Amino acid sequence: MIEIRGVSKSYNNGAIKAVDNLSLSVRPGEIFGFLGPNGAGKTTTIKMMVGLLRSDSGSIVINGHDVEKEPLKVKASISYVPDYPEVYEKLTGLEYLTFLADVYRVPRAERMARMKHFLELFNMTDAVGDLIQSYSHGMRQKIVLIGALLPEPEVFILDEPMVGLDPRSAHNLKEYMREHCDRGKTVFFSTHVLEVAEKLCDRIGIISHGRLIACGTMEELKEQAKNTGSLEQIFLELTEA
Repeated sequence: MIEIRGVSKSYNNGAIKAVDNLSLSVRPGEIFGFLGPNGAGKTTTIKMMVGLLRSDSGSIVINGHDVEKEPLKVKASISYVPDYPEVYEKLTGLEYLTFLADVYRVPRAERMARMKHFLELFNMTDAVGDLIQSYSHGMRQKIVLIGALLPEPEVFILDEPMVGLDPRSAHNLKEYMREHCDRGKTVFFSTHVLEVAEKLCDRIGIISHGRLIACGTMEELKEQAKNTGSLEQIFLELTEA
């Protein structure tokens, strides 16, 4: 479903190596957690996956399509939620969702049922007619999530999706992520909330200084780190500068 092979990305004419020869695979039906300290290369990797940045070398293939060679085919089969909700503030929530449904060509009959379901799931039904500029940060995060969920993508890519969400919305998102993967689809997400990653993810990758330093199930991570403790303990040990 996702194949990242030998991907590198530098800034400032090579002075800063943000991602260094990264390789990993994510299978259908899998929730994959992507962890690392601030500045480790998580967001850069995700932006290369969704086509917002070009890699210096290597390849990224999603759903059988190369991100650089077939960008539209990749984007048609993924949804992306960035680490900060950038939205069209002069639109109402409903106008924003309708726009995204048009972009992804969601049939009209299906879009209304999906909108109703997700608006109720994230407690946004009463606010969907308001201008987005009036929304709080958490409400903006919710409307971006709903817009990303509308097309029911094969691959759901999220960068720190729980930030700003109230506890019930965060719980409902985690439940949906599991349901999404139980249908044979894929979730790839970064987070700093290690307890969530430990409980939710099928496999976890840990990146530090642009390099993948561990990858696998919790049991495999414990074996790699020679540490039988929690994910937090393993993470702190592996990423210790």
